[in-house]
Amino acid sequence: MYHLTAETEKDWWEVEALYDLCFAPGREALSSYRLRDGVEPVAHLSLVARDDAGILAGAIRFWPVSIVGDNGSHDALLLGPVAVHPTRQGEGLGGHLIRESLLVARDLGMDRVMLVGDAPYYSRFGFSKLENVVMPPPTNPDRVLAYRLQDGSWDGITGSVTRVTSAPVDPA
Repeated sequence: MYHLTAETEKDWWEVEALYDLCFAPGREALSSYRLRDGVEPVAHLSLVARDDAGILAGAIRFWPVSIVGDNGSHDALLLGPVAVHPTRQGEGLGGHLIRESLLVARDLGMDRVMLVGDAPYYSRFGFSKLENVVMPPPTNPDRVLAYRLQDGSWDGITGSVTRVTSAPVDPA
């Protein structure tokens, strides 16, 4: 059994070590990391999963971003990374982290989530290709995916994804 809790400052380096283990070297050179640089993950949405012994099994983070275009600026959440320790993969933990964090985001009144990832995998959670929203290069536009936390939340939103320095909400 896994226990999900909000990531704390004490979890940071252990989560970073998990990401280093699960992803290729140079992961921080990806364009999505430029949007995260110097920005704190969104509190209450960035979760860790620990087993009954307190061992970290998985983690997910969300970051505030803005989409800036001709129709104004719109807040969004950038999901990622999500990782599960190799010894725990195949148990559905990654999906559990995604589903639970999206429920928390919806309950907090957030509107929209985006990510850069594999459409066949993320479509099972309700993500679909995001049209007319541009991530910093070099990002394959076919991998830019969206999730609606509220009906119509992505309707008419176009522009470039930009970095912000504070979370879209403070639920405290």
